[in-house]
Amino acid sequence: MRGAKSAKWVAGAAIIALAATACGGGDDSKEGDKSAKGAVDANGIFSVEVGEPQNPLQPANTMESNGSIVTDAVFSQLVDYDPDGKLEMINAESVETTDSKLWTVKLKKDWKFHDGTPVTANSYVKAWNWAANINNAQTNASWFGDIKGYADVHPEGKKAKPKSDAMSGLKVVDDYTFTIELNGALPYFSYKLGYTVFSPLPESFYADPKAAGEKPVGNGAYKFVSWDHKKQIKVVRNDDYKGLDKAKNGGVIFKNYTTLETAYEDLKSGNVDVLRQIGPKDLPVYRADLGDRAVDKAYSAIQTIAVAYYTDQFKGINPKVVQGLSMAIDRDTITKTVLQGTREPATGWVAKGVLGYQPNATGDVTKYDPAKAKKLIAEGGGVPKNAISIQFNADGGHKEWVEAVCNSITQATGVKCTGDSKADFQADTNARDAKQVKSLYRSGWVLDYPVNANFISDLFRTGAAGNQGDFSNKALDAEIKKADSAASLDESVKAYQSIEKELVNYMPSIPLWYYKVNAGYSEKVQNVQYAQDGDPILTEVQVKK
Repeated sequence: MRGAKSAKWVAGAAIIALAATACGGGDDSKEGDKSAKGAVDANGIFSVEVGEPQNPLQPANTMESNGSIVTDAVFSQLVDYDPDGKLEMINAESVETTDSKLWTVKLKKDWKFHDGTPVTANSYVKAWNWAANINNAQTNASWFGDIKGYADVHPEGKKAKPKSDAMSGLKVVDDYTFTIELNGALPYFSYKLGYTVFSPLPESFYADPKAAGEKPVGNGAYKFVSWDHKKQIKVVRNDDYKGLDKAKNGGVIFKNYTTLETAYEDLKSGNVDVLRQIGPKDLPVYRADLGDRAVDKAYSAIQTIAVAYYTDQFKGINPKVVQGLSMAIDRDTITKTVLQGTREPATGWVAKGVLGYQPNATGDVTKYDPAKAKKLIAEGGGVPKNAISIQFNADGGHKEWVEAVCNSITQATGVKCTGDSKADFQADTNARDAKQVKSLYRSGWVLDYPVNANFISDLFRTGAAGNQGDFSNKALDAEIKKADSAASLDESVKAYQSIEKELVNYMPSIPLWYYKVNAGYSEKVQNVQYAQDGDPILTEVQVKK
């Protein structure tokens, strides 16, 4: 799996997509070749820097990068994407449709879960029905909202009870065939099936779902071994795996770190093998320190400041106020100085490398202009209390740039701005889920499928799982619905391009910059490559003898 693998909130800061290849995963070969030098131990175990996952390791309950890197190792999906963004069949033999509304999935017949039981059509249908059911409180339940009958298993309202335990749009045809009927035509639906939420589950899961989240049984390239909370998670190679991406190593230890600086020191001393990111403090020196083992690679993610629209401060706010705050941020200076040139100022909401990316979708709203910033804020009625805060996780290397953004806003507009630090990414995302953000929050989003809809519909549609700030606009929802019902993928992408340009009138968030993988690895490993979602491709890593 070399393409995008999972939608997730991005934990770290120090990671810009410089290449604008549509749907492109990037050319990993050069990066891998330069590190491939020594004899290999095919059973060698290596370690990766992570933080503590927010939730139990259930595929539909993971929407952040510390948990998804593990679930992606343990579970495989129906499809994935090659480096050019084209669909690649994984557990599916085929995914076909004639009208973009009724989809037929045929499975490969020799796949098994790690407990030895077969992966069947029912393994998918039952898993999706369980994940969508409101009683099971899965974070990503809304991802099944396209399927007919979703409203019956996940009705709106806090005290609503499901009318059914199964979505009418899912039907098992035989052991290895099932159909998916959607509420309406959705030309890019097959792309969505590569997201972790659409994983199958074994029968053993339902006996105790909570326990299964602590010790997941998947169908992926690695088998789960253990989880020592806030210390490490261990997985080993699945020798019976039938997928295309068989592991070239014996397994992975996901080591927990509370700061990127500590992880970097451990990398230099050989106590961890692969980093996903470098903290701002070490960006000026990591290339000189690591030499050929330093990674500098584009991937498809964007950093934004999201607005907590459910707060008294921002409920019903005039978009001009948010436009003004955006124009008060000197992105050019911050990316060149604080972030050492490792980002590119964003000019839209869709990340580079995604089908439908377009330059300058924001117009002037992301250009630094203190005078216009003050004018827009005044025209919009001002910032309530003339003070804002930006929530962020302290373990992700964000403190420096948040302070710089706040200083820029205050100097340009007089609005007091402070950072609201949470101990770690788990605490940060828990506060978002509990609607406890006081004002604004640091948000980073990486693609789960390489289509622009993922950065618009899945973040700004009313009720979307990624819409943690409760932004809602009926006119925008109607435009999204229209784009989703387009006759072809190309037409849908074009419709979303038009929607992106309209977002300046709504300001669901403030785009900051495009991400990049700035990371490194130890002398113990080689062939370390990074996917379009920014994660190291675990199965490709080789451990030296």
